[in-house]
Amino acid sequence: MKQLLVFIRKEFYHVFRDRRTLLILFGLPTAQILLFGYALSSEVRNINLGVVDFAKDPASQQIVSRVQSSRYFNLKEAIPTYDAMQRAFRENRIRAALIIPAGFNGDLRHTNRAQVQVIADASDPNAATTITNYLTGIIGDYQRELNATAALPYRIGTETRMLYNPDLNGSLNFIPGVLALILMIVCTTLTSVSVVREKELGTMEVLLVSPFRPILVLIAKATPYLVLSLLDFTLILLLAVFVLDVPVRGSLLLLFAESALFIVCCLSLGLMISNVTASQQVAMLASMMGMMLPTLLFTGFLFPLENMPLPLQWISRVVPARWYYLIVKAIMLKGLGFAAVWKETAVLVGMALALLGVSLRNFKIRLA
Repeated sequence: MKQLLVFIRKEFYHVFRDRRTLLILFGLPTAQILLFGYALSSEVRNINLGVVDFAKDPASQQIVSRVQSSRYFNLKEAIPTYDAMQRAFRENRIRAALIIPAGFNGDLRHTNRAQVQVIADASDPNAATTITNYLTGIIGDYQRELNATAALPYRIGTETRMLYNPDLNGSLNFIPGVLALILMIVCTTLTSVSVVREKELGTMEVLLVSPFRPILVLIAKATPYLVLSLLDFTLILLLAVFVLDVPVRGSLLLLFAESALFIVCCLSLGLMISNVTASQQVAMLASMMGMMLPTLLFTGFLFPLENMPLPLQWISRVVPARWYYLIVKAIMLKGLGFAAVWKETAVLVGMALALLGVSLRNFKIRLA
């Protein structure tokens, strides 16, 4: 243990003496979090929709039929109660709900006025706006069709409600995604370069002839970046909360624990890359560019996964950032606990163990 601590201290010295590493570790995340938080926006289509139809009359069935036939929505299920609707939102089975009150057809025919409610998950504000606009448009088309043959005009009011983000703050959607992107790229890149640097400097031979076991070498290499990445996460979180007004509604301890797990997963991936590359340039290119594109495409915060072909949706399941993005949204924005993210946590644990196992297995104890 004493040897391990000495080796870890040596790695900290290497990090602090390298200004480029410190710039990547702290400067790049700060610039990205501010840029993405303020500058970007997106839209989404193909939303999973739940219907709470208390009326079950001809008018409500016609509206449901129109929504179901729309190419913008996937009608996932008929929801019987408000409590079931809330559970569906918490479990991410639906992203929007259409609620039709009892007596809808009677109100429409007798008083020429009726009301429906649209509830959307506004943790992604652009998607929530799109959802409400589409549903309002469908209901408006139905209303105009009724008015074409009616003596008195019918009015169907649409009440909208935004869950988790009533102010439609765009930062609330991008901060979890940018957080996953930054940690994925920074942790993977720095760790992949650390082992390759030893090969280029010729100091790997010293490590290989030392009494250090391979697993201790990998642990010593990864530990400084784990500590510094947690500090990096803390910096990003402070910027998000105090500069971009992003709330943390769930457990801060759980958020740190899940972030530490994701960082370990990213460090393991970096160690695996370092074992199969021979130069720092190749390692940096493979880790930074190779991880940036899958994270941007397959996480879900820039491009909705629902719009992608099924094979690409399956590919997204092997990207660790996708699962971490879902965890951060659930904890930070929705205030959910471990019971809501245990499946995503189990996936990250499995990925971390698998990557660590591959890294240790492929760690070369001979340079020739």
